[in-house]
Amino acid sequence: MRLLIFSDIHSDLRALERLLAMEADYYFAAGDIVSWARGLDRAGEMLARRAGKVYVIPGNHESESDIAEMCERRGLTNLHGRSIQAAGFHIAALGYSNPTPFHTPGEYSEAEIADRLAPFAELKPLILICHCPPKGTALDRAGAGLHFGSSAVKQFLEEHQPAYFFCGHIHEAEGARTNIGNTKGVNVGKRGFLLEID
Repeated sequence: MRLLIFSDIHSDLRALERLLAMEADYYFAAGDIVSWARGLDRAGEMLARRAGKVYVIPGNHESESDIAEMCERRGLTNLHGRSIQAAGFHIAALGYSNPTPFHTPGEYSEAEIADRLAPFAELKPLILICHCPPKGTALDRAGAGLHFGSSAVKQFLEEHQPAYFFCGHIHEAEGARTNIGNTKGVNVGKRGFLLEID
């Protein structure tokens, strides 16, 4: 089974084209397909080429309703706050980020993130996909000493130890990998990450 996870396209349609040209069983768009929700219809049209295999969550630049409407129009699956099962794994996803200085449409408080992650705690083995990375890790490092991720995401990973964790949001950390206990974590960015599971 091949899972392609990507994030933070921000309307770079060439990058999206390249990702969709890759062969995978599942495609997970982990938020911020566009900026400030502008251009979602065009991005949705491109994602629809892989309809039936595409799962989408909102980043901080999209609202829940933006993504729900796009998915409904284009035959895509809105995975925000939901989970599926594939190849012996639960795959759960949560969009949005913790608060930013920019007051973007898709932001939760840390308490809201914790509440929305809680239903995933008993899903094992788990692959967790969030837009927002865990705070204070290589996945949210925006520069020397600068970390803007979520403390609630980090706490969930430390306590519940999913097998894999994928995120985006912090562009400077694109491609970063780290282990949080036994959890293998990757900030996938718009280059994406292909996970192959036997």
